Amino acid sequence: MSSTLRASKISDIPNVSAPSVAETIYESPFGLIFLRASDNALLELHFLDGVCSQPSDSSDAPLHPVFAKTFRWLDEYFFGRQPDFAPPLQLDLTPFNRRVLEIASQVPFGETMTYGEIADLIAAERGLHKMSAQAVGSAMRKNPICLIIPCHRIIGAGGRLGGYNGNPLRKRQLLTHEGIDVSALV
Repeated sequence: MSSTLRASKISDIPNVSAPSVAETIYESPFGLIFLRASDNALLELHFLDGVCSQPSDSSDAPLHPVFAKTFRWLDEYFFGRQPDFAPPLQLDLTPFNRRVLEIASQVPFGETMTYGEIADLIAAERGLHKMSAQAVGSAMRKNPICLIIPCHRIIGAGGRLGGYNGNPLRKRQLLTHEGIDVSALV
């Protein structure tokens, strides 16, 4: 497993001046997806569950280069394949949360990994005897860019589905979409 986030780049450089921020909505087969981006990076991507939100500049969305690349990524994903590119990402994360999401980003389309497996990898990297799977779950909840950082592919030990910010039903839908048999997951 590689130690860097696949095709996308996560920026650690704080913006000195206030960046302009654009928002839009993507209509997916599993519901509306909200996107927020700066001039040069995706800042947020999540499903809208019962939230009525009007994007601030949705009419400009297709012209925004970050949204154009993100829409292409989402189109490929919902067509049933893992895109081989990603839009640039900008996340404000602790080093631990960043590492958890980097590992989650390496889980291939159609495969899963457990919270415990991620905890074991990070413990080994840090020379620790053990690390808490719950700490990994907590870091997953801080993922502001679902799908592209595929936290839905992370499941609990012993066949537990585990949590998902986009709701457990959607996690099942996404895993099924990727060809994973979820019938045994509780």
